[in-house]
Amino acid sequence: MSQVGYKFVFVTETENIPSLLSVANAAKMLQLSEQRVRGLATTGQLKATKVGSSWVIAPDSVDELARQRGLVAPLQKPHGKDAESLKVLSFFTGAMGLDLGLEEAGLETILACEFDKWSRATISKNKPDIPLLGDVWNCTASSIREAAGLASHDDIDVIAGGPPCQAFSTAGNRQGFEDIRGNVFLHFIDLAMELKPKYLVLENVRGLLSAALKHRPLNQRGGSNPPLTEEEMPGGALKFIVSKIRAHGYAISFNLYNAANFGAPQTRERVILICSRNGEKVPYLKPTRSETGSFGLPAWKTFRDAVGDIQNMEHAHINFPEDRLHYYRMLGPGQYWKHLPEELQKEALGNSYHSGGGKTGFLRRLSWDKPSPTLVTHPAMPATDLAHPEELRPLSIQEYKRVQEFPDNWDLQGPLVQQYKQVGNAVPIPLGKAVGLQLLAHSKGVPLVPPAGFKYSRYRGTNDVEFLGESESVSEPSLF
Repeated sequence: MSQVGYKFVFVTETENIPSLLSVANAAKMLQLSEQRVRGLATTGQLKATKVGSSWVIAPDSVDELARQRGLVAPLQKPHGKDAESLKVLSFFTGAMGLDLGLEEAGLETILACEFDKWSRATISKNKPDIPLLGDVWNCTASSIREAAGLASHDDIDVIAGGPPCQAFSTAGNRQGFEDIRGNVFLHFIDLAMELKPKYLVLENVRGLLSAALKHRPLNQRGGSNPPLTEEEMPGGALKFIVSKIRAHGYAISFNLYNAANFGAPQTRERVILICSRNGEKVPYLKPTRSETGSFGLPAWKTFRDAVGDIQNMEHAHINFPEDRLHYYRMLGPGQYWKHLPEELQKEALGNSYHSGGGKTGFLRRLSWDKPSPTLVTHPAMPATDLAHPEELRPLSIQEYKRVQEFPDNWDLQGPLVQQYKQVGNAVPIPLGKAVGLQLLAHSKGVPLVPPAGFKYSRYRGTNDVEFLGESESVSEPSLF
């Protein structure tokens, strides 16, 4: 005779059916959360049967996974971290930079969603226990809950993701929401609002701040052309996003954050929106460093700080073409094309010599004693070179990982150019950690308070107060 309850199933020996494990017991043995175990059952990584609304799991399947995880005995009580942490559903996960940062802060990723082939391989290699979804267009709220092992009534702590940013990048065509990738952004927001997490974290490029809701090509502006409509004005895309999320009762704060202010040896800037379901704005992230050591904080980390102890190891890297090496032999640490003899500058840049802008990415060697510039997805493109301070090569993948603060043993999958792409697209781990620390603090009713007057960005209008022209006050949060 079987007795079925919501959390467990007892099967008696007299029925000649092997004893099955409840999700709770399997979670203890595997040192995983119950949500994670339900996800493994859903994806078939654990042999399990659903009885009513509960899973029951074959002991031999649990034993096999325990051996794979290097476990020899079940725990007597649940994993301590699981009891305290916020659980994260991660989308557009990439190489997991944001997730690793959130995990360093004490959060736990229980589901990932990624379309890119090589990023998926990296996730599976390093985090084989996390349920992994594919194309977000094929996801529904119910399928996401099922994959994460969440019942329809289970509350979701955090949904986090960085939807494709090329639609808003100043280096692209700026199609915004008319670009299919922009529409993915809106689809993701619709999914998140249906799932109703306590917190929604969105990450994107600085170009999001100036992107229009509807793009008008430059050759159709000015002169006899009609003036720009409100939808075509800069900033319209972000204002539309804010209005969509606020319509569901969420409070939103955002800023343009320089990763160097949070401990990354890199001056990478990213817009991060934090949306809170309880209607109370989350304060801006609390910096841990400042450019010159002001506010009583240590100065920014340098490239030397990041890679100084790995310079004698073997490095995997792509190569510059030989004609570029000719000029790099004349450049030292921190120099670029303008440090060449004047008669060689035009020769080195060719037609690009007459283009506008500072062109600081051409023939660029990194400085030992400054943070790295923003890592790009390919370190040897002519306008965005990232050359070693002294050696005749681009940065290696090992140096790329150090600049983003990935663990040295993080096993990137795919050809080398795909590994560069994965790390170059990632959120610097210290920036992700700062997000996680603020979420944890805010959820406990004691948000972290940044130093008064701290300047997050060199630009104006890059935070919600200035961008939207609204009040600067931030209310005390209530507990969920």
